[in-house]
Amino acid sequence: MESASQDINLNSPNKGLGVSTMTDVPVDSTSARASAPEGLSPAEEEELRAELAKVEEEIGTLRQVLAAKERHCGELKRKLGLTPLDGLKQNLSKSWHDVQVSNAYVKTSEKLGEWNDKVTQSDFYKKTQETLSQAGQKTSAALSNVGSVISRKLGDMRNSATFKSFEDRVGTIKSRMVGSRENSTDGLHSPSGPGDQPPQDNAPF
Repeated sequence: MESASQDINLNSPNKGLGVSTMTDVPVDSTSARASAPEGLSPAEEEELRAELAKVEEEIGTLRQVLAAKERHCGELKRKLGLTPLDGLKQNLSKSWHDVQVSNAYVKTSEKLGEWNDKVTQSDFYKKTQETLSQAGQKTSAALSNVGSVISRKLGDMRNSATFKSFEDRVGTIKSRMVGSRENSTDGLHSPSGPGDQPPQDNAPF
């Protein structure tokens, strides 16, 4: 019976599958292989596939060698006390050195130098520099003249009759205030005269 050929064990991973489904199915290698590109003979295709397999095998071998070298390098760094930060600094320094010696960096530096020379030697740059220099000199001279004028005006004002009269008045007022203060101080600390007697206490014993 057909039903008897099925797996009746519910815990079996093959439950519900017929015996016919478990048999091996032959696969045609020619149908599974991708069709050869146009222009290639079967012999050339086989040769290229063999070379591809050989190159892939070499790549795998090189990866294994590289992994072993990296592990050995890590062990050497650990024994020398080198931290990952030191390795990062070394890599950055090497990368910057490689950039500086690269053709692109050298050519860019040369171009920038040429542009700088052209700009500094141009008439427009020279005229602009001369104009700025003259403007700075004029500004310094103007500030110096302003300071001289202010100093001269202050000197003239101090020598004027109005300022001297005001200064004399201030001095007079100051001397009067000092004199009145001294007189009041002397009155408070003057000794009592012979006719002055201290008040007597007539309270009965």
